[in-house]
Amino acid sequence: METAFYWDERCFWHGGGNYAFMLPIGGLVQPMGAGGLPENPETKRRLKNLIDVTGLAAELDMRGAAPATWTDLLRVHPESYLRKFQSLSDENGGEIGLRTPFAKGGFEIAALSAGLAKAAFCAVLRGEAQNSYALSRPPGHHCLPEFPNGFCLLANIAIAIEAAMADRLTDRVAVIDWDVHHGNGTEAIFYNRDDVLTISIHQEHNYPLDTGDAEDRGTDAGQGCNMNIPLPPGAGHATYIEAMERLVLPALEEFQPDSIIIACGYDAAALDPLGRMLATAETFRQMTELAMDAADELCNGRLTMVHEGGYSELYVPFCGHAVLQQLSASTIAAPDPFTDTFAARQPNPAIRRYFSSVIDDLEAQFFG
Repeated sequence: METAFYWDERCFWHGGGNYAFMLPIGGLVQPMGAGGLPENPETKRRLKNLIDVTGLAAELDMRGAAPATWTDLLRVHPESYLRKFQSLSDENGGEIGLRTPFAKGGFEIAALSAGLAKAAFCAVLRGEAQNSYALSRPPGHHCLPEFPNGFCLLANIAIAIEAAMADRLTDRVAVIDWDVHHGNGTEAIFYNRDDVLTISIHQEHNYPLDTGDAEDRGTDAGQGCNMNIPLPPGAGHATYIEAMERLVLPALEEFQPDSIIIACGYDAAALDPLGRMLATAETFRQMTELAMDAADELCNGRLTMVHEGGYSELYVPFCGHAVLQQLSASTIAAPDPFTDTFAARQPNPAIRRYFSSVIDDLEAQFFG
């Protein structure tokens, strides 16, 4: 079986409002030359272009998918929110939640994005693919049931999980979120559940400013089923790998999932305008390798990746290509043009010892 790659040109057509980076235009905020939000189609379109040009796409099982259904959406989002979003979308687009803009037809595109995540996850669970990747846009991991934020309009991964559980394809799911921002939406949706383990590795207090603390472990039946790994800015490649090996993998071993889904953001990368973490394409490749090994050991290799953030048009394609090459066991590479530069920018040994001490403290807190 091959790696299934889910995408749709229409997802690249999702449009934001009249923004200058993170701020609406007006007053002293001038329009930007390129216009729009950091979350724009080019990072994801250029990833798709790169895998086409290198030939990697020919080794993947390229697929489309139907939008998530109304029933799918209602498992996560209340009807009142969906109706409001759909109504604004039908009229002429607008903004909803916390500065989360969309153009006319944005509801349908968001449902399609969620549908790609659902189809990618269910294909693996049904044994139709060894593993899968959904090039979903708009992203989803920040979206609360009634409150979109952080560029996210529907909770793509949560919708995929609930659809798969409704079809009895999975019983215990682990979510690993390595987007640079805390996965507050996914966390909130499953916070009191013991059948979904949510793990978020993120830059501490980047976004949202008030969520993602290590002390937040879940409530009621979900106590202990949420793990936040907040890392200081500048943590770099080695710290991400150490966090995976010492915190994420033991948590997976303890939870014993029957499937794993990754919120695969690339905004922890060194060139990203919204992160300060110094990860590289090789960081994402190695994290993918570790996740694949865990999936092989725990759940017959059942692993799905859903694209989230990442805002460097230049560098996201190289990070994504490295992940897809590892995921598909391909020999086709897109050599990282920044390998030497980013290696030279990694933390020095003294700072690395500090970052390792952060992992020490988290390990003691999580595993006693």
